[in-house]
Amino acid sequence: MSKDIQIKKGLNINLVGAAELETVKAVLSNVYTLNLNDFHGVTPKMFLKQGAEVKAGEPLFYNKNIADMLFVSPVSGELVEIERGARRRILSVKILADKEQSFDVSPTIDIESATKQDVKSVWLKGGCWPFIKQRPYDIIADPDTTPKAIFISAYITSPLAADLNYVLKGKEVELQAAVTALTKLTPGKVHVSIGKSEDSPLASLKGVELHKISGPHPSGLVGTQINKLDPINKGELVWTVSPQDLVIMGEFLLTGKFNAERFIALVGSCVKAPKYYTTKIGAEIATFLYASGVTEENIRVINGDVLTGSKSKPEGSLGFYNNTVSVIPEGDDYEFFGWNKPIFNKISNTRALTFSWMQPKKKYELTTNTNGEHRAFVVTGHYEEVFPMDIYPMQLLKACMVKDLDEMEHLGLYEVAPEDFSLTEFICISKQPHQQIIREGLDYLQQEIG
Repeated sequence: MSKDIQIKKGLNINLVGAAELETVKAVLSNVYTLNLNDFHGVTPKMFLKQGAEVKAGEPLFYNKNIADMLFVSPVSGELVEIERGARRRILSVKILADKEQSFDVSPTIDIESATKQDVKSVWLKGGCWPFIKQRPYDIIADPDTTPKAIFISAYITSPLAADLNYVLKGKEVELQAAVTALTKLTPGKVHVSIGKSEDSPLASLKGVELHKISGPHPSGLVGTQINKLDPINKGELVWTVSPQDLVIMGEFLLTGKFNAERFIALVGSCVKAPKYYTTKIGAEIATFLYASGVTEENIRVINGDVLTGSKSKPEGSLGFYNNTVSVIPEGDDYEFFGWNKPIFNKISNTRALTFSWMQPKKKYELTTNTNGEHRAFVVTGHYEEVFPMDIYPMQLLKACMVKDLDEMEHLGLYEVAPEDFSLTEFICISKQPHQQIIREGLDYLQQEIG
């Protein structure tokens, strides 16, 4: 029996360049990179030295604060570079891949009879644990804690995001294995959310509480669903997992192999033929970027979707958690009198000189231009129109800016992650970096309160 949830507040950003339902195998990457920026709050300690030979699934480093949490190689090959920054902080680890891949195979377990500790041990040693994220603080989950619930969102509303119903088709066995194991890690429920009118591969999963979601973005974000279904109070923990990561976790339980394969949606108005590619975590973006024909030179490559992704170079590497690469025009041009004329080719949640509200289904070709400079943080009331959580977004942002711990707690910082403020950042007339403000607020709250 599913529960229907309708979200009314929000804003859909319809962009040109959605991926066609066609999958092509990407050119094999020579070098695969794990960027430490993907693992927020992790202090890495290397197992291996530069020049060492590794197998796919073999541990590369561990978390200094949680020694059992291992991070493994997505491919077999030679560890060719350990890039370091200030104070010898590790920034990335690069592996030169072998032509013929070999795996570090781990023992499998009987999922049905496995205990909580069995599941934790297998995923920690196999490098699958980093796929489990924790709220509060939006960090990799601490295996020594117990969440009150686990959330999985297969209803994606982000602009040009990968179609999970297409990507996960035929992966029901792996999904069920991972979900069965997850049910052993919490005394509460495993919540799975799908679209109200979608035929999702996750709809037939056993041992979960199914929810059918409808509404505009950000109704697909797991933070919105947590807020509506089981809000987080002080002292409580909730874990989240991405559906495509579930496939890797489930396959590892069944085969003992860490298969880092990813279905990537290459999307955006600068891509001539946007489609899906099969590649692996950490692969060079260039191996599939130009295969679909990039139509312009002055472009912005985004590792992720356009709202929450990070800026990347074509020779950069695919992020650990990403299944979308967006390519849109670089907005570094100056628009003469852009603020003082009717606007027909941009999206806005206001009606001041803009007309997107008259054509809600129109698709737009937007650039990275912010259409204005950083300015005073003014109260407008617009954030509340697109922010569906029972939280005051403006007040929470300002509490984070001034580092008011009491206000952060009372206003609901425990519940949110930076991605929950991506839409308010998009519509912000003050051009404030909302996601950065929330990230810094979460780090400060964790540092002071833990």
